[in-house]
Amino acid sequence: MFETLEIEQDERGVATLWLNRPEKHNALSAQMIADLTAAAAQLAADDAVRVVVLAGRGKSFCAGGDLGWMRAQFDATPELRATEARKLAMMLNALNTLPKPLIGRVHGNAFGGGIGMASICDVVIGADHVKLGLTETKLGLIPATIGPYVCARMGEAKARRVFMSARLFGAAEGVELNILARAVPLDDLDAAVEAEVAPYLACAPGAVARAKALLRSLGPRIDQEVIAHTIDELSACWAGDEAPEGIGAFFDKRAPAWASGN
Repeated sequence: MFETLEIEQDERGVATLWLNRPEKHNALSAQMIADLTAAAAQLAADDAVRVVVLAGRGKSFCAGGDLGWMRAQFDATPELRATEARKLAMMLNALNTLPKPLIGRVHGNAFGGGIGMASICDVVIGADHVKLGLTETKLGLIPATIGPYVCARMGEAKARRVFMSARLFGAAEGVELNILARAVPLDDLDAAVEAEVAPYLACAPGAVARAKALLRSLGPRIDQEVIAHTIDELSACWAGDEAPEGIGAFFDKRAPAWASGN
């Protein structure tokens, strides 16, 4: 049914949503964004699903936004840029408000939008070797549509340490920054994820969904006004001078103009 995802479901009602673009390190393409939006709706409507695990195939959990998809925005009209940014924003919102527990299984590196994907999970367990980072500013972009979820997860004070610098960090710091709940050896990852899944199978599904919705309403505001602001910010980056230079430099395998030493 999906080009870029797989859904596996066991007899207990635990569904694993696999990001399945291993050759692209599970980067978020237009097709994956559409598939994830549809998958969120499908999982939300399926009463047989009790818990969802978000995982990635291949070496990486999620390398962030697909650079080819981003580069296509430079030649698009402002209206089309805004439409594409809205699709990304609403996919994140659909997963963030999924009325099921969403457990992140970060077995490999997560950069940029991959940190956003982790931040919309209710709890995330990571392998202790992974590298993490909000790398957008190296490309002349900002963590825009993922920003509300990253800030909700990390808190502003901790987010300031990594939100603007594009600095990479390890799993231990990911725990300290609240992105990961735990970091465990890769061989122990599935057992640690199962330890998060199992308690929900003894809970009333409707009560879990209601409790999650209540908690979301009590947390930082992520409403349509906030989402619209992030869309405007991402669209403005695509329309500026720095993003074409940053992404062009990446494809040309050179340093961008602003890099120290140029």
